[in-house]
Amino acid sequence: MAEEDVLLVERALEGDAGAIERLVRAHLGAAYAVALGVTGDPDDAQDVVQDAFANVLGRLAECRNPATFSGWLIQIVRNTARNRVRYRRVRAAAPLDEAHGARTGDDPSKDAEREELRRRLIDALPELSQVQREVLLLHDLEGWKHREIAESLEIPDGTVRYHLFQARRRMRKILGMLVGDD
Repeated sequence: MAEEDVLLVERALEGDAGAIERLVRAHLGAAYAVALGVTGDPDDAQDVVQDAFANVLGRLAECRNPATFSGWLIQIVRNTARNRVRYRRVRAAAPLDEAHGARTGDDPSKDAEREELRRRLIDALPELSQVQREVLLLHDLEGWKHREIAESLEIPDGTVRYHLFQARRRMRKILGMLVGDD
């Protein structure tokens, strides 16, 4: 992906709108996963991603090494998300209502089950540490490899594996407790 990023960044700097769109599409999922991992709120995560991409595209010329565009972007997303969390704490605003998940319309009971599972997962995310949330979402939701996560988060590969193991174990425990509460 780094080679493709180099080409896309160069073309985007030349004003190629298609290259900009491809850059955004290629990194949107990972950016959202990191934002959700930091904020713990789907609506805030969407806002963070939008703000971060606007920031990145406005500062694209500052990306010193286009081969590491992904890491640069993720760092901006993480900082934007942290700023949002700090702002939210300062303002002491009430949490926003949860966004509704996509519905298939085919089977209302399956849609309800999916929505309930989605709600439980989102409710359980704050129980994980920030790094555990990021690693879990990037690996399990976005399909990143351990090495890619390690490079992006600037932590050793073994540490990524440890955090993923701990996050999954904690989620199983939390979700098991939630299921038992019904």
